Amino acid sequence: MPRRQSLKRRPVAIDDIARIKFVRAPALSPDETSVCFTVESVADDRKKYLSHLWRCNTDGSGLRQLSFGERNDSSPLFSPDGRWIAFLSKRGDHPGIHLLSTDGGESHPLVEKDGTFVWLSFTPDSRTVVCAFRQNDPIPTSGSAQKGKEPEKKPKREAPVYRHITRLFYRYDGEGYNPKDGFHIWAFDIATGKGRQLTQGRFNETNPTVSPDGKLIAFVSNHRPDPDRDPLRQDLFLVPVAGGPVRRVPTPPGPVDLPSFSPDGHLIAYYAHTEPDAPWSTVPMHVWVVGLSGKPAARDLTPTFDREPLDVTLSDTGEGFNAITPQWSPDGKTITILVSETGASQLYRLSARGGLPKPLFTAKCHVQSAAFGKHGRRAALLLADTTHPGEIAIVDIGRPSVPKTITGLNSAWLKTVAIAKPQEVWFTSTGKTRVQGWVLKPPSFRRGRRYPGIVEIHGGPNAQYGYTFFHEMQLLAARGYVVFYCNPRGSQGRGKDFSAAIVNAWGTVDYEDIMAGADWFFAQPYVDPKRAGVTGGSYGGYMTNWIVGHTRRFKAAVTQRSVVSLKSFYGTSDLGWNDDREFGGPPWKNPEGYERMSPLTYAKDVRTPLLILHNENDYRCLIEQAEQLYTTLKVMGKKVEMVRFPEEFHGLSRHGRPDRRIARLEHILRWFHKYLSR
Repeated sequence: MPRRQSLKRRPVAIDDIARIKFVRAPALSPDETSVCFTVESVADDRKKYLSHLWRCNTDGSGLRQLSFGERNDSSPLFSPDGRWIAFLSKRGDHPGIHLLSTDGGESHPLVEKDGTFVWLSFTPDSRTVVCAFRQNDPIPTSGSAQKGKEPEKKPKREAPVYRHITRLFYRYDGEGYNPKDGFHIWAFDIATGKGRQLTQGRFNETNPTVSPDGKLIAFVSNHRPDPDRDPLRQDLFLVPVAGGPVRRVPTPPGPVDLPSFSPDGHLIAYYAHTEPDAPWSTVPMHVWVVGLSGKPAARDLTPTFDREPLDVTLSDTGEGFNAITPQWSPDGKTITILVSETGASQLYRLSARGGLPKPLFTAKCHVQSAAFGKHGRRAALLLADTTHPGEIAIVDIGRPSVPKTITGLNSAWLKTVAIAKPQEVWFTSTGKTRVQGWVLKPPSFRRGRRYPGIVEIHGGPNAQYGYTFFHEMQLLAARGYVVFYCNPRGSQGRGKDFSAAIVNAWGTVDYEDIMAGADWFFAQPYVDPKRAGVTGGSYGGYMTNWIVGHTRRFKAAVTQRSVVSLKSFYGTSDLGWNDDREFGGPPWKNPEGYERMSPLTYAKDVRTPLLILHNENDYRCLIEQAEQLYTTLKVMGKKVEMVRFPEEFHGLSRHGRPDRRIARLEHILRWFHKYLSR
């Protein structure tokens, strides 16, 4: 027989972002035999996403879609008896918690209310769903409805006449203006749908979890006089499931997160550290345990562990910054956590008596989230690597093993495109600092040829690039660019000293590390140093601005959703006022530092053609940052353009409207082609 010709794979394209299936939120059944998860896809009109529930057996068989239609289902969770899958969705006028029988059939709403539901959990008897809920503010409506008459059409929600602001934290990027109500703990009876609000008052209550006997709920709250000004001084609290007084569990001052009851119900494990005045994300959270009444007293189980129990690996196909509750083994002897380490995010396990956590496996991969069953024998993972977007995998947590991927939602697409595999590199920067990086060559790479090179810089800065899939970088490689990216000082994954190296020193050793990486990169025989580009978003945009104000090495730059003036960032960002610890105090106490660290200060020295991309509803880095830079450079006669994306928040590149994500990539390619092509 003649040999079959292999199908020629095409280069990755811009609109492949509309072909990728974004797998999310695995939930493992109590008996550990099946997994429920969501699959998000781009709608045909490319103006929204659709998200549906899927399910398969843990050996990969029986894959099937459970929900359909024009909707977004999320956060599936099995009931302890295995009869129900609870999930979040908006099927009617309001969001709600919905229930789907594991025997099949149609789902039905447990509760629908005008607000936000988060952090679902079941009581052990599977009769009650516990969650946190925040009520939306009433919004005026307009329409043809008159008193006593049916409206001719559905009334349209309108903006209020005014917003009366009385607190610092009054809006949040991606969500908009915060309602007056905070999150409170609720319990909903499955049989009747009736709910009871278990906490009251002006404070936010989050992360509810139910005790093994079903009598108590542990949650996190900040009862400081001004929680907005003291955001890292939280506490653990307990409230009866049946309702009753709330009591605080004594813990040391500092941030507290994700409580988890031990199997016998005597202890609570949680994440915390004891430096509430430290700059954001420079002090890693540790695993702590405490008795329900404070006896035994709170104890740090991982005092010498210098890594963050959180997924901080960045990707444009994953949501990022996920954590799992400390997962007790059924016998209470071990605890499993998710850890970011030197470009990887994976599961670690530690003794419940304390000590250094150890990885369950050592694959170079990106565990984005994990779910566990009743028996503690295995975990369901959302797992990605450098050549595969996230899929569901199963790993045996009882013994060392390699995760086995059981779904292939993107297999058909991957067979049609040429995916480049990054090469990990290490280079030496100032102070003999070793820095991790990667090089991504075009799939059609040929020896003896020189390619234009692009340096990508990640946001954060307390995050990391790593062993994960990045559509944007694959696209640049497919268009004939060699891409370089690295984790300079200030990044996560290398410990406290590494991430804290740029506190009150942005634009110092981080700049040195990136430029040392650029030196190494442009010295490679396959890179043309005369055709060099640089780009990044958020903090990566800050560094792009900084670079073009300090060197003429790059022939083109694209700065995205960037920080330009730290002084105005302090007062306009949704969380900027909490970054005073990062910048040596507020602007009025460190005016010279804010001026020195602001890229706008060096705008007069910019010679590199600069494209500014920014989102008009970005509350993290307000568009006024882009406007200041654009106007300043334009008045000076520099080569600069600005592209604004209406309605989009900070995370356009990860989860913005699909057609705008595509337009963003088109503009990046246009700019680099204009200045880096021969």
